[in-house]
Amino acid sequence: MKRLVLLVVVALGKKVEGKDWKVDVNVAKLSKYLNLDARQMEEVANISDYFADKVQSASYAKEAKQGKKLREAVYGNFKLMKRTLTNEQYKKYVQLLNVTLKN
Repeated sequence: MKRLVLLVVVALGKKVEGKDWKVDVNVAKLSKYLNLDARQMEEVANISDYFADKVQSASYAKEAKQGKKLREAVYGNFKLMKRTLTNEQYKKYVQLLNVTLKN
């Protein structure tokens, strides 16, 4: 599970540091790739901040609960992104993650 989350983090152009798993999303790159409008860019930035908080929170959890918390963070991110992005943008977002996970 850690590997999945770390790959998702890398796929989104994020930086992970040490045990604390600090996540820093490059919203500008993601925005360019997905052709986001100004409203979507703001929402994606908010979602990314929320995701970063959830991942960091998971890093502090007991090892037995980390997997569940990371899974919740990733799937919560997908859910929020799906609400914000158009169907075409969301497909590109998921494809970006799939390509990264396969490599």
